[in-house]
Amino acid sequence: MRTASFTPIKTAIPSPGYVQAASVPGGSKLLFVSGQIPADADGNVPDDFEAQCRQAWANVFATLEAAGMDRTNIVKATTFLADREYRGVNSRVRRELLGDHEPAVTVIACDIYEEEWLVEIEVVAAATE
Repeated sequence: MRTASFTPIKTAIPSPGYVQAASVPGGSKLLFVSGQIPADADGNVPDDFEAQCRQAWANVFATLEAAGMDRTNIVKATTFLADREYRGVNSRVRRELLGDHEPAVTVIACDIYEEEWLVEIEVVAAATE
């Protein structure tokens, strides 16, 4: 499925790897993935942020795969960071894992449900049926 990502002329120019919007063709199957935490199947949570970020993305990808989708189906990603200091690593890891795929993205610094979690990621994905 091909989504259209774009940035309107009358908005602020985003940083590289950031798009203002993504559209989905009519009749698409939508998948709303709840916030994925940085824990593996056994409940283990890595100590450092980068490893937590990679684990949360691994959980996103596993959920997409279970629905017959992959990273290219993501149209919107929202990342919750426990601290603004993680935004650079978060951006680097996201760009590495998504490659040339650029969904709409929002990053929010906030308190996260469990104190040991430094990141949580939710996505919306779409596929043509």
